[in-house]
Amino acid sequence: MSGLRGNGFALAPGLVRAILKGHSSLGLAFAAMLYLVCLTGALAVFVAEFTRWENPAAPRVATLSPEALPRAYAEALARAGGRVDRILMVLPEPDNPLLRVRTEAHGAGQREWLADADGHLAAPVRKGWSELLIRLHVSLHLPRAWGGFLVGLAGVALLSSLISGILAHPRIFRDAFHLRLGGSRRLQEADLHNRIGVWALPFHIIVSLTGALLGLSTVIIAVLGMVAFQGDTAKVYALFRTPRLAVDARPAPPLDLRPMLADVMRRVPGGRIDYLRIEHPTRRDGSVELQVEDGSHHIAGTDAYGYDRDGRLYHAKRAAENNLGGQILGSLGPLHFGWFAGPLVKVAYGLLGLGLAYLASGGVLLWIARRRDRGRPVPGWERIWIAFAWGQPLALSAGALGAVVAPAAGAVPLLAWAGASLAMLAGAALLSAGLLARIGRGGTGLLLVLVALAQGGWSAADWMVPTVNLVLIMVGVALLLRVRPLPSVRPPGA
Repeated sequence: MSGLRGNGFALAPGLVRAILKGHSSLGLAFAAMLYLVCLTGALAVFVAEFTRWENPAAPRVATLSPEALPRAYAEALARAGGRVDRILMVLPEPDNPLLRVRTEAHGAGQREWLADADGHLAAPVRKGWSELLIRLHVSLHLPRAWGGFLVGLAGVALLSSLISGILAHPRIFRDAFHLRLGGSRRLQEADLHNRIGVWALPFHIIVSLTGALLGLSTVIIAVLGMVAFQGDTAKVYALFRTPRLAVDARPAPPLDLRPMLADVMRRVPGGRIDYLRIEHPTRRDGSVELQVEDGSHHIAGTDAYGYDRDGRLYHAKRAAENNLGGQILGSLGPLHFGWFAGPLVKVAYGLLGLGLAYLASGGVLLWIARRRDRGRPVPGWERIWIAFAWGQPLALSAGALGAVVAPAAGAVPLLAWAGASLAMLAGAALLSAGLLARIGRGGTGLLLVLVALAQGGWSAADWMVPTVNLVLIMVGVALLLRVRPLPSVRPPGA
């Protein structure tokens, strides 16, 4: 047979090239996803600060009056016409002094307001940019199950890359401070890539491991459900969440929050309520869940209490009584995002996250450079990668501008991000890699300056608003200054 060679099969050269091209495409697609997850993760560390920035006129709440929560609950219920499935409240904390109140009703969607220190609902929440950022990082703006699974795989891939990179470079720790500067650009970039990987290795491991566990949580829970509960995942979730009461849809007067609030403060005298969830407030099966920081300042230091509509405690889960597994589970989110030890840790997480995004992009650029040095260049893939790598900062900046210009139009930030991303990728078919990088760098810088100027709020009561504006302008100007003109082409004989 013509398809046989010796004892094996010989594939046609054209088919081999097609398979290799497909393999490269898949690898680059996964690298692009990893880069996007790392880039948005570095920014998502500051989602609380971005929320404050997006709402410059919102009331800032340092302390709540005794009637603030009951009043906010009553006003939210009244604005929803009394027909809600649940009311959620996120209480102010030192780095996010906002009281947020959200209603959810079947068939009517969600409505969310900011409230003042007395519990009066003041204004709808503006969160177009913050929501775009979080949804891109958590689920790539795909359905939660599929998107979270892909992000979890990205975490696994990142962890595998870190381990394989260390094993592939036996001298990587010995040469931790060895940089070959001023010589070959490829060797210089390779050294910087390896050094960043080593210097921040504990951070990289923590972020990739927690990201993998958070992203693959639905898969892990599905497996546990099959193994332990005959496929009933609800029983697995019940191990970690406050259980719901038996269904009783008969109408009832709005439940009263005051007894629950008073009781939980007696139980945790030094605690601080940070989250409140009211289920079916006008039905017989109404219940209230309160999450309370226990005052221990531990990463996983949140108690959970459940009350029925008559104020009887039916569930209590105290952080101090958690076993090691419960403490690890409660620490995943804060450890992944750096939300556990104040602003300095956040800044460190943000900078290290940008370094991680650089590693994701630099790995592809090193692969492209090695191909070029070996006489097998891939100019098409190089243009596509540059268009994507510089297109994402540009697209995220466009999304932020869309959120500022049209705060009431929820789809504008996503459309702006998607439009800018596609435009840059389309440019890869027409423009050189160098020009694409200049467009991405210069366009990002210009958009960041425009975002800060369009947002305004320089005299806002919250100092976070002008601070974010100033940072955006500084980063934007720095990027604009790095845009070098294209080299001029001199005519022959000139």
